[in-house]
Amino acid sequence: MKSIVIIFALMLSGIIPLLAQERSANIPGDFADPSILRQGNQYYAIGTSSEWGPQFPIFRSLNLRQWKQTGFLFDQAPAWTVGSFWAPEYFYHHNTYFVYYTARRKSDGVSCIGVATSAHPDHGFKDHGILIEYGREAIDAFVFDDNGQLYITWKAYGLDKRPIEILGSKLAPDGLSLVGQPFTLLKDNEGKGMEGQSILKKGNFYYLFYSAGACCGADCSYHVNVARSTTITGPYTDYRNNPVLTDGGNWKCPGHGTFVQDTQGATFYLYHAYNKQSNVFTGREGLISALSWNADQWPVFSSSTALENQPPLTVYHYDFAHVNNDIFWQWDFRNMQPLYRYNNGILHLSGKYSAQNPSGIALTLRPYSAAYDISTAVVNHNPAAKGLVVYGDAGAAAGIAVSGNKAIFWISKDGKRRVLNEQSITDTNSSVYLKLSVFPDFTCRVYWKQQQDWEELTPGKQPYTISFLPPWDRSPRPGLSFMGTEKEEAVFSFFEIRYR
Repeated sequence: MKSIVIIFALMLSGIIPLLAQERSANIPGDFADPSILRQGNQYYAIGTSSEWGPQFPIFRSLNLRQWKQTGFLFDQAPAWTVGSFWAPEYFYHHNTYFVYYTARRKSDGVSCIGVATSAHPDHGFKDHGILIEYGREAIDAFVFDDNGQLYITWKAYGLDKRPIEILGSKLAPDGLSLVGQPFTLLKDNEGKGMEGQSILKKGNFYYLFYSAGACCGADCSYHVNVARSTTITGPYTDYRNNPVLTDGGNWKCPGHGTFVQDTQGATFYLYHAYNKQSNVFTGREGLISALSWNADQWPVFSSSTALENQPPLTVYHYDFAHVNNDIFWQWDFRNMQPLYRYNNGILHLSGKYSAQNPSGIALTLRPYSAAYDISTAVVNHNPAAKGLVVYGDAGAAAGIAVSGNKAIFWISKDGKRRVLNEQSITDTNSSVYLKLSVFPDFTCRVYWKQQQDWEELTPGKQPYTISFLPPWDRSPRPGLSFMGTEKEEAVFSFFEIRYR
């Protein structure tokens, strides 16, 4: 008991950092680099989409505990972009909602910062193109209103053979152009990494929170540090007890967040972290921690807001006869252009995909766990492959499909597609039910049936390992798949994901 009291006292004094607790994510599933704002009694959060389209998912909450997706920033990627949609930053100014975001420029692949505006927080955004192009990379925008003067900050030199810097510049009153010359807020002389910054002012100090270490993947080392200054332009002094937020409990590699005040005046930090068990299979998930201050006026993070009202993750059944636009499908927009429509209780899926894409079209959802079953019913018959998939990238996917009179277990690995097993279907006039199960050890099994019990398509004596699926910066996603000619289609009557 004495040791617990000592640890608690140290936490309050700011001598040791917050360790992420044994808890669920506030916004479960892949939701990296989140930004948050409050408008009245509603909260809005937006996160990275990377190579998934539509770009930048937006969520809404009334209490910081229960979140529901409302849409995306862009239904179509802006014409100037080619990929790497990262780190969107919410800002509200003069009755206008701004999102400052990172994307690679189509002409040369350089990451730049763009800006979009709307009269609404979760729809109707108009893109204004590139705001910041700076050397080989400009990413991770953050905007701060300093008593009426707007400033924007960003990460620079991340791809150069020199220390990373957090740069800043004045913004024009309309938020759409820079004013004057950029200046340096922080410089990474120690080579530890520096990005995902946000700024708070308290009393006489400006506090610059930033993330250090490797952001992504199973070997990540992310954590949150803080520095402060008496002027927004610096110089900033690092806190001697950094980091202020680091690994602990179920979570690791916390970082890249922004702050919001609730309706009672309390301050909270929305950031991302990896679940230690599901790890890259659920990606960087959205967590919220409360902010307080120690006697020396340095920040202290508490554990997450309670999730008493968060329902357990169980079954999500999408009956295509009762679609109300709350299915937020995503796909790898670089390698496919899906066409889908709902009609008379069924979903029709077709489209185009690149010749370098051996996985075809994948219409997917963000998973909330690494252990789940997905199922569907294929109601049409043709030579195209129609079924279920767990999709990581064009060259990294696994699925079960109906093709002609066969059920097939297929994978794409190292850029090549191959069939692991297949069985004949005798009744080509009836629907074929398919199921794909993913397990915590990152293996999968696939099944099919018509009138009979589930029949497994085995790849061998052991379940098939799919640990090769996750890309470096995002989670693989389950969903529906199609691979065929432009004149063919897949037709499904439902989609279900059941978490275990």
